[in-house]
Amino acid sequence: MNDSNLNSINGADGQESKTPRVVIVGGGFGGLAAAKALGKAPVEVILIDRTNHHVFQPLLYQVATSVLAPSQMSSPIREVLRRHKNTTVIMGEVTGVDKAQRCVFVNSPDREHVPVPYDYLILATGARHSYFGHNEFEEFAPGLKSLADAVAIRNKILSAFEQAEAEEDVDLHRDLLTFVLVGAGPTGVEMAAALAIFVRTSLRSEFRRIDPTSARIVLIDAAPNVLGTFAPSLSEAAESHLQKLGVEIHLGHAVEKIDGEGVIVAGERIASKTVIWTAGVTPSPAGKWLGVETDRAGRVRIQPDLRVPNHPEIFVVGDTASLDQDGKPLAGVAQVAMQQGRYAGKLIRRQLTGKRPPQSFRYFDKGTMAVVGKGYAVLQSGKLRLHGLIAWLGWAFIHITFLSQLSLKISVLLQWGWLFLTGQRGSRLIVNYHESEGNPAAPPTMVANDRAPKPLSAASVSRN
Repeated sequence: MNDSNLNSINGADGQESKTPRVVIVGGGFGGLAAAKALGKAPVEVILIDRTNHHVFQPLLYQVATSVLAPSQMSSPIREVLRRHKNTTVIMGEVTGVDKAQRCVFVNSPDREHVPVPYDYLILATGARHSYFGHNEFEEFAPGLKSLADAVAIRNKILSAFEQAEAEEDVDLHRDLLTFVLVGAGPTGVEMAAALAIFVRTSLRSEFRRIDPTSARIVLIDAAPNVLGTFAPSLSEAAESHLQKLGVEIHLGHAVEKIDGEGVIVAGERIASKTVIWTAGVTPSPAGKWLGVETDRAGRVRIQPDLRVPNHPEIFVVGDTASLDQDGKPLAGVAQVAMQQGRYAGKLIRRQLTGKRPPQSFRYFDKGTMAVVGKGYAVLQSGKLRLHGLIAWLGWAFIHITFLSQLSLKISVLLQWGWLFLTGQRGSRLIVNYHESEGNPAAPPTMVANDRAPKPLSAASVSRN
């Protein structure tokens, strides 16, 4: 973001536009839906996001397990909104909101705390993983909320097999090939199932000194059931299918400790070099920025029209918002964010064109689903309960439908079909973007238990 762009956006050039300005913070499902809804409205739209791309978060686990490449489930925000001539996309990080002056503060690579004024503000800032007060776990158990997270986890998983292949001490193979997932919600279940199929099919015949099918996959949750928000019959079906895939399930006990050697749960240590956090999430600090009422999780309490009380120019949507419907809080899922984003955009458009505002927001639940491996999913919508292949086909259709671009829909459909028929994955590259490339010829040294590395002996090059 250069100085001329910033001057134009924050009004420093002295030429303030008479066109109402809508600032949208966040390019996720909610923010993108709001921007699209305002595409033909008589407004200037400024969409601000820390990255230049929109991520289809429900498929992040497929990047982490090498089903899809990052480019197959993410799109440049500018490309998605290229036909919206009233929309400007800015890559920057919003750090605060001044309600009195009606501006947000943005950090860019070359400037900090730049005020960007607004007439209307839509906060769609999403959420990140929560460690429930144990932030020390993050160092050893990365979460899965961004494209960078997914690539890092993919690197970690693939590196575990590479290190086990080169490791001389057979006793260490089990630790290296034990994968622990903390959290048995949809993300944890989908990740565990995908990982189980990955190690038992795609990797099965590609290593010579280790047996990938011996990998141990452990799913842990303090709740008494997997997929706790689903109907009991679907939860039981998902748990049974996970067990058929070879996933070990530990329920009813919270993780007590996570460190470089694994996890401790119910007083028992599970040795593992790869722990992945798939548990709860925490909202963005938007509530602190606004200084308004929040729920216990920190989500902003909003009115039925998605506005912040006493501030009709500010809307909050998606994971950052707290809104009850029929006596229950709306879930932090993509469909809620998309419908709220569209509603906020529609309300602003109608208000500026003198039309009657829409009725209070009401979420239309299209159903909840989770995929549990190849050709198997669970789905609930109203009184409908499905599990198995039909639910998986419904899951695949819905997810492809909601990808942001036609090219992505075609690419993902072809990749899924190819994977279903052949077991071959989309991207299995270990790419350490931040490592020095000064000496590419020198391989990494793998040392276990402070032992000097040994040369590979002819006798050791046999399957253990």
